[in-house]
This record gives sequence, structure tokens and C-alpha cells, in this order.
Amino acid sequence: MRSKQAPSRTVLPDGKYDSAVVARLINYVMKDGKQSVAKKQVYGALELAATKTKLKPLELLDSVLSAVSPQMEVRSRRVGGAAYQVPMPVRPKRSEALALRWLVQESNKRPSKQFHSFSEKLAAEMLDAIENTGGAINRKQTAHRMAEANKAFAHFRW
Repeated sequence: MRSKQAPSRTVLPDGKYDSAVVARLINYVMKDGKQSVAKKQVYGALELAATKTKLKPLELLDSVLSAVSPQMEVRSRRVGGAAYQVPMPVRPKRSEALALRWLVQESNKRPSKQFHSFSEKLAAEMLDAIENTGGAINRKQTAHRMAEANKAFAHFRW
């Protein structure tokens, strides 16, 4: 087990929106250290989704993250030789990290035939998240269902 808590890193806000959340989304999208490519894709997706919803890009991202962020998750606990899936509340920072990760992963899963670029895929996933559909919302609902199903083991939380 860890003797001390790991220090959390602070991400500098991005240049366009001056938001740390957008900067973290860019970092999740980035592949092979190509941050300028990731920035173009994220900014393009935010602009595209914002024009379709008539919201400001940051308001849109906040509503998407609040829709996708999980409140409960199950974590494995070993008690007496058996591993139980114990439902636990998700800390806000982890909840936001999961939401961003799920958005990017589910955007990548979308078929390339329908969309021309990753920014279109990400924008479509954001729009689906606002309407409570899509892969990222599905992941959140799965996590909540697992927590609900294992509610009987909640007394193992300590």
C-alpha cells in the first residue's frame, strides 16, 4: 500500500477558453505528444456542438460533464478470502476524469464512415450526452447499475 498520498498535478488552462477542464480534455485526446492536433480537434468539436445547441462552448462542456459524470462506482474489497464488489461514492475529481475519459473513448469507437474527422465524432458524442444517449452515458448507467446491484455489500465500505 502507498505510504503517502500521491501529489495531484495541476494542469495549466488552455489558451482559447482559459479553462483547465478543456486543457484536460485536450490531454486525453492527444496521441504521441501532438498537442496542436488535439487542440484543433477539441476546439472544432466544441464549436460544432455549440452551434448545434446554441450554447456557449464552456457551458456545453459543463452540461456534458454533469450528464456523464458518475456518482457511484463499485470497487473490489477482499474480505475473508472473497472479493466483493462494494459500491462507493465517486470523488468529484475522479468523476470528472472518468467522464472525460469515457467521452474520448466512446468518440473513438464511433464508425469512421459516418464522420469525416475525430472532431465530428467528439461533437456527436457530446450532443448525445446532452440528450442522455450515447456510449458515455451508457457507461455511467452501467456503473450505477453495478453499484445498485451490489448494494447489499455496502456495509464492507470502511
